[in-house]
Amino acid sequence: MDLNFIIFHIGFLPVGLVDILDILLISFILYKVYFVMRRTRAIQMFIGLMIIFVISFITQALHMQGVSWIFSSLHTVWIIAFVILFQPELRRILTVMGQSRIIRYFTREQRSEVMNEVVRGTVELSRRGYGGLIVMVRDTGIKTVVETGVPIQSLVSSSLMVSIFNPRSPLHDGAIIIQNDTIGAAKCILPLSKNPGLERRLGTRHRAAIGLTEESDALVVVVSEESGAISIAENGEMVRGLDFETLQAALDSGMKFGGLRRSHNS
Repeated sequence: MDLNFIIFHIGFLPVGLVDILDILLISFILYKVYFVMRRTRAIQMFIGLMIIFVISFITQALHMQGVSWIFSSLHTVWIIAFVILFQPELRRILTVMGQSRIIRYFTREQRSEVMNEVVRGTVELSRRGYGGLIVMVRDTGIKTVVETGVPIQSLVSSSLMVSIFNPRSPLHDGAIIIQNDTIGAAKCILPLSKNPGLERRLGTRHRAAIGLTEESDALVVVVSEESGAISIAENGEMVRGLDFETLQAALDSGMKFGGLRRSHNS
């Protein structure tokens, strides 16, 4: 069965289904590469490399034998130069690929360890009397919130969480953002809740946690600096006074608030 059946023609060129899929796949790859590199110094080198490829394609199409021979002779050199010049960016691309939903589906054990670190860090913050605000991003992006903080891009660890929220740390005010199993940023400013029905005794941390969950599907863990109490906010609601077991169960299973309330009240 021929999957590349002709759909339409551009002049004398036939365009089939496989051709369209090929173009879409290349466009997607180039977009992802640009997305990873756009805020790095490598973007200028990447654009320059693309210009060279375009020139090479044009010279071959125009049958310019001399220039085409030069470019073809340098193919191996281009590959080595690409790997050397874009080594950091290639690592970032491979990291992004490894953090895709499909790959993460097969790495549940790693995600469970991340949640264990979050629980250990939260409990340690509570024990030391440090206030904490931990945001775990789900499907809804919170780019504008992340941009208010200081980029970190570090593996999640309880010791790092305690260091960040140490009152003497310059990053202790605000929230940390956990996304793709990494701490992406710290000292992030969250939007305060606009719900007039909230308890007046709730502090800024708790109102900020509820405020973010009113605008996204993120899960936010709060540690009170005054009492050390642990709370979780989700979907504009908050459950307070969680213990170690309840927090562990909530983060491991990703249960909604109905389950949290039943676990907390039982």
